[in-house]
Amino acid sequence: MPSVVAENIVKKYGKKKDIVEALHGISFQAEEGELFGIIGPDGAGKTSLFRILTTLLLPDGGSATVDGLDVVKDFKAIRNRVGYMPGRFSLYQDLTVAENMEFFATIFNTSIEENYDLVKEIYSQIEPFKDRRAGKLSGGMKQKLALSCALIHRPSVLFLDEPTTGVDAVSRKEFWEMLRKLKQQGITILVSTPYMDEASMCDRVALLQNGKLLSVNTPAGVRASFGKPLLAVRGTDMLLLLTHLKQFDSIADAYPFGEYHHAVMRTGYDIEQLRNYLQQQGHKEIEIQTIEPDIEDCFMDLMKN
Repeated sequence: MPSVVAENIVKKYGKKKDIVEALHGISFQAEEGELFGIIGPDGAGKTSLFRILTTLLLPDGGSATVDGLDVVKDFKAIRNRVGYMPGRFSLYQDLTVAENMEFFATIFNTSIEENYDLVKEIYSQIEPFKDRRAGKLSGGMKQKLALSCALIHRPSVLFLDEPTTGVDAVSRKEFWEMLRKLKQQGITILVSTPYMDEASMCDRVALLQNGKLLSVNTPAGVRASFGKPLLAVRGTDMLLLLTHLKQFDSIADAYPFGEYHHAVMRTGYDIEQLRNYLQQQGHKEIEIQTIEPDIEDCFMDLMKN
């Protein structure tokens, strides 16, 4: 049974000639107990979508339901059922860790003790700092406090808008481990992120770009849909190498990717022919290897096609 359903969601900003369409007919379903990722760069429309689904923003077209409740007609009931962690730290920075927790528990007519089993593993990591003001916490600690406050009323659906942006690599890893454990408790989790590597940690992902939905699939399904040979190429002069790769007839696309350039090949390509071509262009210490595409390769391919 789907916990979240979006059907042709449209959102516009501005007036008359300056109207910008932030969401162009977005449709997807997130199943009950699923960890569902909304993946896309800044400006893709992720925050607008989450604000509509959490009843903080009205759509200009289409419809959506959360736990079977309409986001427009049943907004009060939805707010009691969902947890929302916005992209920016939005707790009261002049209150202590404990005071923030108590405040949010009171809003939802519950107590920390009543649902402590749900947040225990997360909150216990910051509980030693319960008397510290929230504004004085580190980025990772703020993240854990915000998640604890979003869970204190035991929501059935949890929305996390770019929760790991600006957080160190260790805290990012810890955070995703927390999400996997929360999923085991039956909570439906929708998380948005600009980090393509985090897509592989979701059950399914929706790839979003410029307010348009490019694909909805499992991470493995997204990678399998790439359907083109892919090479990783490295040499001594990477800038000039990219220029020459783009000029080679058997290469459909080439772009920087970490220490390598990735080259999307056309059918019938020949690696040795490519190596000889690059050597003729003066490149030395050329390294070429066949690789499997990851989510970022697939995203770039979908975006360009």
